[in-house]
Amino acid sequence: MPIPFNRPHLTGNEFKYIAQAHENRKLAGDGTFTKHCHAWLETNTAAKKALLTHSCTAALEMAAILIDIQPGDEIIMPSYTFVSTANAFVLRGGVPVFVDIRPDTLNIDEKLIEAAITPKTKAIVPVHYAGVGCEMDVIMDIAKRHNLYVIEDAAQGLMSTYKGKALGAIGHFGAISFHETKNVISGEGGALLINDDRFVERAEIIREKGTNRSRFFRGEVDKYTWVDIGSSYLPGELIAAFLWAQLQEAEEITKERLRIWDQYHHELAEFERKGLIRRPIMPLHTQHNAHMYYMLFNSLEERTEAIDRMRKKEINPVFHYVPLHSSPAGLKFCRTHGSLSVTEDLADRLLRLPLWYGLQDIQTVSAAIFD
Repeated sequence: MPIPFNRPHLTGNEFKYIAQAHENRKLAGDGTFTKHCHAWLETNTAAKKALLTHSCTAALEMAAILIDIQPGDEIIMPSYTFVSTANAFVLRGGVPVFVDIRPDTLNIDEKLIEAAITPKTKAIVPVHYAGVGCEMDVIMDIAKRHNLYVIEDAAQGLMSTYKGKALGAIGHFGAISFHETKNVISGEGGALLINDDRFVERAEIIREKGTNRSRFFRGEVDKYTWVDIGSSYLPGELIAAFLWAQLQEAEEITKERLRIWDQYHHELAEFERKGLIRRPIMPLHTQHNAHMYYMLFNSLEERTEAIDRMRKKEINPVFHYVPLHSSPAGLKFCRTHGSLSVTEDLADRLLRLPLWYGLQDIQTVSAAIFD
């Protein structure tokens, strides 16, 4: 049978909870299941406030509004990331400034950040690639000394930690994804984690189309009205009901994915000893969530050959981001600081293997890489 790259996992309670949401006659956002999800996220990440959004993109856009990005403001981030990381700020007139990544974790190289800061810099956006934490102590120290905001792109990072702290709950804000390709899913969906009390009330307003509707429902005002800019960033209750079933099983999902990740790591050790690939590197002070298993080949040609071999066996590996700085929109809206040679090199050599809950064909997949 074909082995897909991803297969969305059902815990078994998703459709029961969706039916309950319908029985509650509450299908718009911020119903009972949304509240359950908010409470789970706040308890399990220690964020001051968690707000579900219809996507991680929406969470990033909210963060850009909350820190008041103005035309010309600069935001330091890696180029090796999904387009939403940059788009959220470009939409406000901001200018993403790309710096290179580390060759070990593929996260932003924290040693390059400070040199990229100018009087126009407003924020740093570390992207926790593959659910492996960036060097947040260093990044937060830089931000504090230069009076900058830190917005963690933790799209891949739920259930991962850096020095015991949940990814997304270390900077001023964190953005999480529940897209169907993530570990814990709702099809589309995301969350904004707010770790600074100053922004909680305004975040609720921005998420509710710029109204103080949340205060109205809490009985704090006798009517609600338009008070700020905003948009419709909240998901419907059916999405939250699906997500609640997933969050309840987040530990089990993570445990199973780690089992698969560890088996891949074991199966591929011999290929690494022979110098054919490089396996992922995980710093000891981080705990990853097995979001993905990737390997690095020695060249683009070797990666292409491996993909061809595997697809002939009906196995579907994929590579990852085309670096944003080389894209048409990246060239138009962004700029780079220094060389991005590591980004360009690793993007050409990286390959991601199938990894989903219940996958049993790890030996088959591993053997097909060079067979």
